[in-house]
Amino acid sequence: MKRAGVLAILLLGGAAQARDALGIFDGWGAFKDENPYRCFAIATPVEESKGKWRPFASIGHWPDRNVRSQLHIRLSRERRASADVILTVGERRWRLVAGPYDAWAPSPRHDAFIIAKIRSARSMSVSSVAKDGGAFADTYRLKGAATAIDAATLGCVNR
Repeated sequence: MKRAGVLAILLLGGAAQARDALGIFDGWGAFKDENPYRCFAIATPVEESKGKWRPFASIGHWPDRNVRSQLHIRLSRERRASADVILTVGERRWRLVAGPYDAWAPSPRHDAFIIAKIRSARSMSVSSVAKDGGAFADTYRLKGAATAIDAATLGCVNR
């Protein structure tokens, strides 16, 4: 229930925009925004962040930009500029392209491989080194992820 509450906060966090809930699936939510037009599946880490912002993992679609199934990670802490961001899903690991607070797969091909693993794994983690030098990892449960990803995909299919 706690996870659904966090997703409700994510929904309310965009109260200024018209956001439609497409469904909540075991801790993953699927949402649709009209401006900008996009659909996405999203979850928060298992452990709540005590930082300045709310970390998340999302798989998004922006049909007007011809972007489909793009992984986006909001890190729980600002990372050290020289530090890699590593995504681990099951037994597979990927180095992500990262800014100070966010990370993405290096290419659409990597997005496809990562999402395929997300669909079959039980958990994933994103790890790096924070700006202050401490290592950190954000862990996500993947139960419900495949259904949320499908709901987000279908939510943006008619545009």
